[in-house]
Parts: sequence; C-alpha cells; structure tokens
Amino acid sequence: MPTIDPNRVLADLTHLRTFGAYKTGVHRPTFSDEDIAARAWFANRMREAGLDTTIDGIGNILGKNSAKGRKILSGSHLESQNHAGWLDGALGCVYALEAARAIAADDGMKDAGVDVVVLCDEEGHFGNFLGSRSFTGLLKEEDLDHARDRTNGVPLRDALKKAGYAGRPRLQVERDRYAGFFEAHIEQGDTLESKNLRIGVVTAIVAIWQYKITVTGEQNHAGTTSMTRRRDAGLALVRLLNMIDKKFPEVAGPRSVWTTGRITLDPGGPSIVPGRAEALFQLRDADPKVLERMHETLLALVAEANSERLPIEIRRTAASTPAVMDETLLKALDASAEQHAPGAHLRMPSGAGHDTQYFAPLMPAAMMFVPSIGGISHHWSENTKDDDIVLGAQVFADGIARALKG
Repeated sequence: MPTIDPNRVLADLTHLRTFGAYKTGVHRPTFSDEDIAARAWFANRMREAGLDTTIDGIGNILGKNSAKGRKILSGSHLESQNHAGWLDGALGCVYALEAARAIAADDGMKDAGVDVVVLCDEEGHFGNFLGSRSFTGLLKEEDLDHARDRTNGVPLRDALKKAGYAGRPRLQVERDRYAGFFEAHIEQGDTLESKNLRIGVVTAIVAIWQYKITVTGEQNHAGTTSMTRRRDAGLALVRLLNMIDKKFPEVAGPRSVWTTGRITLDPGGPSIVPGRAEALFQLRDADPKVLERMHETLLALVAEANSERLPIEIRRTAASTPAVMDETLLKALDASAEQHAPGAHLRMPSGAGHDTQYFAPLMPAAMMFVPSIGGISHHWSENTKDDDIVLGAQVFADGIARALKG
C-alpha cells in the first residue's frame, strides 16, 4: 500500500491557511484575492506532483495523471465560509493530492493513478455547488449571467474576469476515465470525537428539503390594539414552529435534523403588531421515507394551525435526493481504516452537503471523515488534531489504492 508523507501533508495544509488567515481560521470567500492566490499556489503544487493541471473558466482546477491504467478522481474545495475554519474543504484537496503523490511513488501501482480536482464555490458564495455543477454538466451559461456574490452583490462574470478565468472553457468530467470519486472532509460534528473514534466512512449524503412558511395577519398599533382583537402574524408563526418542534421527534429518524434558519417580521417595528411573518425552514435526512414522513407531518401541522384570521401558506422551495455511496468503495475505506485504526472507525451518514453528491449519480463515489474538535465547523475555531489529520491521509490514500486494485 502507498505511504503518505506526514510532514508534507501538514505543511501543505499549514501553508494554505496563510491565504486569508483570520484568527485561527481563514476568511477566503470564492474569488477573493486570497482564494485566487490559494488556487494558483495549489495548482502549482499539483504540477510539481507531475499532474497536467488546468484552471478552467469557472475556477475549477483539474490535475490529470499520465498513468495508463485505472484512475480515481478525488478532491474537494479551497474557498471558505466567511471568517470560518482552515480545514473545511482544504483538507480534502490536500488528501487528494497526497494520495496522488503516494500512489505515483508506489512501485506496485505504476499503471494506476489519481486525478485531482479542486471544485469552486462549494460554500455557495455565488450559488450552490457552482464548481461541481459545472464540472458535471449541470451549470448553464445563463446561470453564470444571473449569479451574484451573496455578500457584496458582485456579478459572477465580473469576479471571473478579475480572477483571470473569463473566456476559458469550462471542463467537463470524463466519466469513462474513472473507476470512482473519493472525497475526504472533516466531520463538522461531534459523532467521532464523542465515541473516541478516528475515521468515519460515509454511507450517504443527506437530502435537504427547504420551505418558506408565510403567515398573514393584520398590521396594527402595539399599544392600542387589544390582545383579543389582534391578528399577530409573528406570534402565530412562533406557535406553529413550537408545534413542529414538539411533533417531529415522533416521526423523525435517529439522525434527522430540522432548522428554522430565518424569521422575518413585517414591518418589524418595536411598536407595531406584525401583519406578515415568514420563516425559512429546512429538513435533512438520508432516508427518503423519513423525509416524506416529516414532509407530510409538516403539511398537517400547517393545516392544523391555519385559520381565517391568520392564514398560513407553505411552499417547498427545494428538495434534493440523498446521495448513496458505493458499497465496493466503502469496503475499501473500511479495510484501510481497520488496518490503520483498528476498531476506531464507524460507518455514518453525512448531515452536510458535499461535492460528492454531484458525482454519485455519475460514477461510484465514497467519502471519508476525520474528527472535528468539539464538533465545530463554519467558525474560525474549527480544528482537528495533527495525529488525526495524518492518520486520515494514510487511510484515505490506502483506501483509494485498494479501489484502484479492484
């Protein structure tokens, strides 16, 4: 099996965190100066590893191996959430590159190789999974025309021009070239740490169902409108959300989650009874049956809370499909984890979305997690122990090697 270089892995990750360093994390939004510099540096590291490397018209980086035999595609993303962690995405890119280097240096694997892909904007600064949607053929040119930076409103076309990527062709994945796709990531939760485990082998990536709930009441004076007279849309919405929170544990699965991400009251003044209230609501689970059960329960609760005085509308705005990982590739990761961390690994679903979900419909796919200290992610204090980073890199490279050997 290939042997990774622990010092090289840690050095690459440490250098990446200098691009947009913020406290102990990074601030590296998509197509910021820091992100562009990180992409250029990482592309050069890929070239130094002997990969034929291109940055395309959406900012994706692809490094192709010259091996004649079976190939695996592996990678993740380099940009970060605003003022967030240094490992989210970057770890998967470095692991993929290290696997490519280690396998290329293994005399027993000269005919096999790893292509490395760095996918842009997984974090959604300009849109959800911009790079993976482009690379898998799902992103249209008109999508680029309409995309704007969610923070500052800069058009995507302008950002691409500033980065020097405008006018370049957008690469498309060569499905027949690969035996599968692998991605590594920090867990972004506390399951592994809480169980004293070191490797998570991901079985599926959850689906995300999103809703907009709207209550219509009557805007009125907060001091002169009696409590019996009021049609308070905000209060009605909060009561509905409380009903949902009490009922859902009866119908949810063991790893189901639901979130009210935003509540908006209109007009939102301290002395005005709100005449309209909106909530953005989300469900996540990897089991379609559980999702459907939660969906039907949600609709029933809305119907129960609905009234002529305070009508409630609900609209599902998005509904993805769970991405199930390939069993053969999972067994390769299982075997590698058992060799390098016997008894310290676990099969588990991913509660977060990842680029892998766009590759799973096209080819066999697999994901692997390493622990997150305190279960923290999307925050500058996100971290993973060096020993866990090094172990994960070895398990990941070994797992890819096993998959290449078939």
